[in-house]
Amino acid sequence: MNSPCIILLAHGSSDKRWCETFEKLAEPTLKSIDDARIAYMELAEPSMDTVIGEAVSRGTRDVIIVPLFLAAGRHLRKDVPAMIADLEKTHGARIRLAPPIGENPLLGEAIRDVVMLQLEQAPA
Repeated sequence: MNSPCIILLAHGSSDKRWCETFEKLAEPTLKSIDDARIAYMELAEPSMDTVIGEAVSRGTRDVIIVPLFLAAGRHLRKDVPAMIADLEKTHGARIRLAPPIGENPLLGEAIRDVVMLQLEQAPA
């Protein structure tokens, strides 16, 4: 049985620097999980369609999308579920949408750690 493909989903931007920020954030996950990829909802590549198509071509039928969003706004409540429904039909995959990363309490702890680091580096 194949492991699911993990997609770290970012919104996307035509600004390459914006995408590079998310690619750097995704890097530890991509290095730690064999079948993990970053994908963009719009305005950048690779798209969810591209990544899911590649996963299915390798024999993977299960996909978990982890949104790199702070909260579930319109995109995660309406747009992405509609895209997932279409992608499931197109690729014959089972796709599960995880809660946005911002809902995980571990992110709050990571933010606290970053703030603490800034306080430690502040001039006395």
